[in-house]
Amino acid sequence: MKTNLPCPLEIHDLTVAYQQKPVLYGVDLEVEEGSLVGIIGPNGAGKSTFIKTVMGMIKPEDGYIKIFGKEKQKAITRVGYVPQRESIDWDFPVTAMDVVLMGRFGHTRWFRRVGKRDRMFASECLEQMNMLPFANRQIGNLSGGQQQRVFLARALAQQSDLYLMDEPFEGVDAVTEKAIIELLKKLRDQRKTLMIVHHDLSTAQEYFDQLMLLNLRMIAYGNTKDVFTNELLQRTYGGKLTVLSEVGTRKVTEHTSSQANT
Repeated sequence: MKTNLPCPLEIHDLTVAYQQKPVLYGVDLEVEEGSLVGIIGPNGAGKSTFIKTVMGMIKPEDGYIKIFGKEKQKAITRVGYVPQRESIDWDFPVTAMDVVLMGRFGHTRWFRRVGKRDRMFASECLEQMNMLPFANRQIGNLSGGQQQRVFLARALAQQSDLYLMDEPFEGVDAVTEKAIIELLKKLRDQRKTLMIVHHDLSTAQEYFDQLMLLNLRMIAYGNTKDVFTNELLQRTYGGKLTVLSEVGTRKVTEHTSSQANT
């Protein structure tokens, strides 16, 4: 449902380059409040670059980014970020609780440390991700799925309105993946806005309400049922789309079999 309020994320003509070589070119986008958006595209398409640019970690060559109608520097505290697991130093000597408390820094004044209320709230966030028993465990001693749950708990602790997550399902077990998608949908139902970099096309239709198809340029953006088409996916992935045919054939076969058994 559209409102007259500023949209959570508005981007116009966004261009990003590495060593004068464009890696994102001319991206235009408006994301409505309460959207659960999957960002999909081949390796090297600029998906992580897009997320990092919105976060202010990469400076664009051209274009503008507005968050809730403001310049991103003035509204970045309303944004929660979950980075790729591979970009994190897991040997850093912090506990799971320490990591989640980092999400509270935007809610404290610069001269005040996190207090009792912050610790209680961080505990609640860990509890939501079934990680409270591991609160005092060093982050590097947790499994991949547990580490991802901790970083999602940190995102919850930020109490953000816009969430950007870079492949949160990567390297996790099936139970953790189910817990993550349940959390994402719960946040969406609370009118939070989420943009998720995702690589598994076999689950994209099930997980996301909208999709952003990206390959240096934005190929398409819209409702999943309108965007997840063979034509648009071919334009996004080009000759790397063999796996899609296999996924599509499998889904048709499963659907036909289920109908035959009813």
